[in-house]
Amino acid sequence: MLDVGAPLLAVDDLHAWYGESHILHGVSFEVRAGEVVTLLGRNGAGKTTTLKSIMGMVDHRSGSIRFEGRELIACSSDRIAQAGIAFCPEERGIFASLGVEENLLLPPVVRPGGLSLEQVFELFPNLKERLRTSQGSKLSGGEQQMLAIGRILRTGARLLLLDEPTEGLAPVIIQQIGKTIRALKENGFTILLVEQNFRFAATVADRYYVMEHGRIIDRFANAELDASVEKLHDYLGV
Repeated sequence: MLDVGAPLLAVDDLHAWYGESHILHGVSFEVRAGEVVTLLGRNGAGKTTTLKSIMGMVDHRSGSIRFEGRELIACSSDRIAQAGIAFCPEERGIFASLGVEENLLLPPVVRPGGLSLEQVFELFPNLKERLRTSQGSKLSGGEQQMLAIGRILRTGARLLLLDEPTEGLAPVIIQQIGKTIRALKENGFTILLVEQNFRFAATVADRYYVMEHGRIIDRFANAELDASVEKLHDYLGV
């Protein structure tokens, strides 16, 4: 059982490799229940690899990944998903030949508490409009992102890992994704978000960790944002 006050996710001294390439070098951070925590950094900083390492999707990893007090470092990806963690990759991974409803019905329920189809459509009304007429390949980029997020919400996962959910999307869709993330937080979901769009992250995140060359180099809370803007310009090159 998770201790009162303990983080929902605690990553400690995480190292990760793809083949011979050592990508993560002792990454440590935590995410508490109900938070939106953002990993910031330039391309190649190790943000996506961090999410994939949590899910067991790298060639080799070491260190500690504790979720709800349970150590996951030796667990396979399917066991990690069953523990209650869901991953929405940057490439979205929807089935292009299937319709909206078929995509939403595919994911297995890993725990109680997953959203119903109607609840997903309440979050993403655009998807309901396209329900009967569109295969995944005919959806816009924004609609594909909504479908990818909606699909992991069906699983019952408690912790959502979102990789660059605003990449390549129009401003109006980015606003809708932000509204959705805030609504998910209000409904008890915990989110670890990878973003390069700091202006978007600032509208949804409680805390930030900055990554560079596979390491955490800084951290700050949303309340410290104004005082950290100059450093962020240096870190992110914005």
